[in-house]
Amino acid sequence: MNRIILIAAVVLGLAAAGAYWVTQKSGSTPIESPASQTATGDIDTSGIVEMTMGAEDAKVTLIEYASFTCPYCARFHESQFRQLKAEYIDTDKIYFVYRDVYFDRLGLWATMVARCGGPEKFFGISDLLYNQQRDWIGSGDPVEVTDNLRRIGKVAGLSDGQLDACLADDEKARALVALYNRNRTADNVDSTPMFLINGKKYGNMDYADLKALIDEQLAE
Repeated sequence: MNRIILIAAVVLGLAAAGAYWVTQKSGSTPIESPASQTATGDIDTSGIVEMTMGAEDAKVTLIEYASFTCPYCARFHESQFRQLKAEYIDTDKIYFVYRDVYFDRLGLWATMVARCGGPEKFFGISDLLYNQQRDWIGSGDPVEVTDNLRRIGKVAGLSDGQLDACLADDEKARALVALYNRNRTADNVDSTPMFLINGKKYGNMDYADLKALIDEQLAE
């Protein structure tokens, strides 16, 4: 457990160095650190795999920016995302890209567990994290949270050894935060969930509105 708790120090160290890091409530607008690009510019992010679903050559690309600690994101994934997946992703009408937003260290830990089994397990673990969001966050105590995250990982078929290695990987933690900072700046991420539909930015919305925007792009 001590190795896991060390990740918190890594995160706080990144913040002290000028990397983007906040302790606001999930779903709020991130606070921009103007020094973040300088602080993360030299970190190698090439080993971070983009998490995607659907046909890469689809006419519409939808990028979602979300946080595992954002209640609005959980609401989206518990309902609207199921419809989106059935109607557009599974039918190869859109190419879906999921990108993380980090409001706090808990969100980073959740991402590291979600990514622990590779792309094959990522979206299955993500579903568990969103569906059980209140349960695994609990009181927010770091030990309680990591125990809860480990339980979710084990339900998904990850071993104790895999989870130990993933949660203690400070190099990957730094790379994940650095990549988020670059994406945040490039795409002007200012809320969650946030969507890019063929490069155009939208905030959270009802499924009917999201569907209409996608259908408009498909019809062009």
